[in-house]
Order: sequence, then C-alpha cells, then structure tokens
Amino acid sequence: MNIQRPYLFLFKITLFALILSALPLHETILDSSPFWMLLLYTYYLIHFPVKGSLFIALILGVLLDILQGDILGQNALALIVASIFINNVKQSFYVSNLSTQQVYVFLSSSIYLAFFFLTYSLIHDFTDNYYLLLTPLTSALIWPFVRFLLFKCRHQ
Repeated sequence: MNIQRPYLFLFKITLFALILSALPLHETILDSSPFWMLLLYTYYLIHFPVKGSLFIALILGVLLDILQGDILGQNALALIVASIFINNVKQSFYVSNLSTQQVYVFLSSSIYLAFFFLTYSLIHDFTDNYYLLLTPLTSALIWPFVRFLLFKCRHQ
C-alpha cells in the first residue's frame, strides 16, 4: 500500500460520511442515528497509520459543522476528544473481538455526544430531545456492518 492510498481512502469515507449525514430523514431518525463521521473515522484510525490524527479530526469536524449548519467547532471538538479516546485504545481495539469493539464504539460515541451536547447547551437553551441519548447505542449496533463494508471497500 503506497503512501497516497490511505488518504484516498480517507477522502472516500469522508465523502460518504458527509452524504450520510446530509440525508433528509424524519427528525426522530436523524436524532437517534449514529455519528457517521465518527464511525468511519474510527475505522480509519484503527486500520491505517495516521500522522496528525487530531488535525484530520479538526478538519473533518469543521466540514461536518459547515454541512449541518452547527456552531463552528462543535463537531470538531467532539470528534477530536473521541479520537483521543480511540487513539488511546487503538492497540486493544485492533485485536479485540466484535463485542468489545462495540463497547469501545459506544464509549467513544458517548464521549462525542457529551462534548457535542455540552457545547450545544452552553450556547442554546437546554433541549429535552431524549432521542439523542440513543445515538451511542445505534453507533455501537451498526459498527459490525460499517466495519464489514469498509473492510470490503478497502481490499478492492
């Protein structure tokens, strides 16, 4: 694998995550849907040697903020902190079985949600949208499917 291929794969999964994040769905489904950028970037962090992973997370988060019209830096901060967690458990994540990987994805999604919700509640009023609490669970449940699809895309 040459040096440019991992960044081409990153570009493809970023485009895919941005498309998935922009799909017009019912508000309940959107609120409880997984953090697509986090899931795809987690796969990238685990399976490719990454230099400047926090800078890449910053760029991806800002792109997501621009696409969704959120506060600039809200997704970026959440993605950076979740990426720090994934980087800390990277060796264990890579050799773990699927259920342990789902626990790691659940924890990183919970961290993402906590920082996302913290920045949102500091700027706006408190929201009573409890469907957002399902997001880490849906991220963990969809992880095997995402991992399988990205594995197939990576080896073609």
